[in-house]
Amino acid sequence: MLYRRTMIAAAAAFLFLAGAAARAADVSPNDTARFLAGMPPAADSPLAPLTRDRAWEHHAGVFDAAFGRLDHSQLVRIRAWSASNITAPRPTVFYMFSGPDFLYANAFFPNATTYVLAGLEPVGTVPDLTTLRGSVAGNLSQLRASLSTILSYSFFITHNMKFDLRAGRVNGTLPVLYVFLARSGKTIREVTRVKLDENGAVQPDLDSVRDTPTHGAKIVFAGSDGEARTLYYFSTDISDGGVRSSKFLAFLQTLAPGDSLLKSASYLPHSGNFSKIRDFLVGNSDAIVQDDSGIPLHYFEPKHWDLQPFGRYLGPIGVFSGRYQAQYASLFRKSHAIDFGIGYRWRPNESNLLLAAKTSEIPVAEASDRPPPEEHAERAEHASRHRAPQKVASRQRRAAPSQPSRSPFEWFHFGW
Repeated sequence: MLYRRTMIAAAAAFLFLAGAAARAADVSPNDTARFLAGMPPAADSPLAPLTRDRAWEHHAGVFDAAFGRLDHSQLVRIRAWSASNITAPRPTVFYMFSGPDFLYANAFFPNATTYVLAGLEPVGTVPDLTTLRGSVAGNLSQLRASLSTILSYSFFITHNMKFDLRAGRVNGTLPVLYVFLARSGKTIREVTRVKLDENGAVQPDLDSVRDTPTHGAKIVFAGSDGEARTLYYFSTDISDGGVRSSKFLAFLQTLAPGDSLLKSASYLPHSGNFSKIRDFLVGNSDAIVQDDSGIPLHYFEPKHWDLQPFGRYLGPIGVFSGRYQAQYASLFRKSHAIDFGIGYRWRPNESNLLLAAKTSEIPVAEASDRPPPEEHAERAEHASRHRAPQKVASRQRRAAPSQPSRSPFEWFHFGW
């Protein structure tokens, strides 16, 4: 009798575990993404009952309003700008210093088939959300907090992300990517954790051991056309020292040439410590869309690039005042208007956007013979005057414009 009861109990336990495993397997990445994005999952999804939770209903309402405002004021206008100005897009988009910002990568380059995003932020985890019944409210609240600045200002604050993306069971960049994919109208088909091997080839990251400096996620998704597309996010150091050992540039080379996006990049491409990723983008991009925090203007040789300025260049915000570019100011004296805001100067009437379109290939020897990196705006101005005297000889050097005494971004601490 005791033996029989023991066997029945064991069988019941096995069936319970099997049922739990089957339930978890039934929660697709797409249903998970929609749930996190405040959008209803499939009616037969194990997550569907959780949408009756008041915390999820509140979450959905907040996101509906926030993404609705963002689409109306920003994304729909960026898509219209892109359709008018990026007439021959490449299938690959390189978006360095991006964090998990698929939202703007897709808005500027909606027809790309491969997106590569990179930042220091960890990939993170998205557990089986059916196990969050007692903590749905806290995890969803934390997710909203991690997205608050990009939904309001078009960029992430690096200092905040260090904490926001590490809290709770739903953490890292993966849940943010899920939200942005779902809110961009995408259907997620497959999610794989990946890493780069010693040759820069993508391999499954089965155990996430720290034997490689480049961990990431590969997400296969589709838009309304049903075409399969791929998003890579890599958590990796793209400074010169970082890429020297990570093989990240070798991976990027397999996808080149492409187009590039640089936005709210902390002016790191101005630094001598990011020359390798800067030179890769200049050498392997057919078009580069950037604000002034991207690649300094004197790296775009006029014989190889057509430069089209949009918006207004008012100089960097106060915390970056040393990155003022007189050459940029001169170029933007004759710019085209834009009706959306972008970058650290996020108000529409203060934002600047540069479309650099390559007109001819840059010889390898010439690409490697670039000017030495400048650490200060004064040296950059001197270098640009030396390289193109006919264009700047008559320019008077201008001091960086004064900044407002109070800026919401003066307390930034950047993690690179």
